[in-house]
Amino acid sequence: MKYRAIGVEVATRREVSVLALGAMLFGSVTDEATSFALLDRYVEAGGNFIDTSDNYAYWVDGGLGGHSEALLGRWLRSRGVGDEVVIATKVGAAPLAAGTGFVDNAEGLSAKVIREAAERSRERLGVEKIDLLYAHIEDRGIALGETVEGFAELVAEGVVGLLGVSNHAIWRVERARALAAAAGVPGYEVLQYQHSHLRPRYDMPNAFSEDGSIGHAGAELSSYLRAEPELTLVAYSPLLGGAYAREEKVLPPDYDHPGTPARLAVLREVARETGATVNQVVLAWQIGGALPIIPLAGASSVAQLAENLAAVELELTAEQRARLDAVG
Repeated sequence: MKYRAIGVEVATRREVSVLALGAMLFGSVTDEATSFALLDRYVEAGGNFIDTSDNYAYWVDGGLGGHSEALLGRWLRSRGVGDEVVIATKVGAAPLAAGTGFVDNAEGLSAKVIREAAERSRERLGVEKIDLLYAHIEDRGIALGETVEGFAELVAEGVVGLLGVSNHAIWRVERARALAAAAGVPGYEVLQYQHSHLRPRYDMPNAFSEDGSIGHAGAELSSYLRAEPELTLVAYSPLLGGAYAREEKVLPPDYDHPGTPARLAVLREVARETGATVNQVVLAWQIGGALPIIPLAGASSVAQLAENLAAVELELTAEQRARLDAVG
């Protein structure tokens, strides 16, 4: 396994594996025995960065979520795992009532909600301290200053380590970080957005914005990371839910544009040259690129996880990277 640092301050910086494990469906779609086997295999391989959220997976049974955090808590206790594993979770997008969702009835990011949701997450995980806590989705009904202060208070109290933000407009991320800096309190240091080798169109609606401008890691976010090198991007859905490898898996509509076939073609070329799978090329391209990116990949079987883990050791040449970067 390879590792990289996340976080700016020496006191709170953590060394995490360059491949994060997504636990979104653990304890719901993925049963407990399989989930435990995946977690065990990941840690055996040196992995130590596991991602969840307080709302995973509310859509499975129309409930409120918490399945994934609860399962991770049971695994942590049964294996005696401590600070050597970094657990990231999120607040802000859990539904307030069964049968609703984050679009129409999310918990939000008031200081009160942040505190109460974080406490419930700590209880489900069975931990005294959440290593990394994200603001999951935007809440434009609450002043950014209140959200910033709410997160900072938890860090000051020692119940949260690092702070992160997911699926927010970049200008709001920067505004929140500026408010935190002005107040002399911790701000967001880890960003989580959808990012893969294929590039979506940004003029189509998605779950987070009507114009597609929020949620995906586009050119604006890439420029922001270059300007703020201390930040880290955790890239969720890097393998597009299996669309690279499974012919029956249809790409989402926002990938239906002329650039997609060209990028797929070069991915397949590099896969043939390296003897790797297309999925492994995508992960290796993210891991070894110029931008500070940690792919966050889920798995539903040990075989899938083994394929993903092997990508950590795949070294792409400069010429291969240039081809992968140039097309589309």
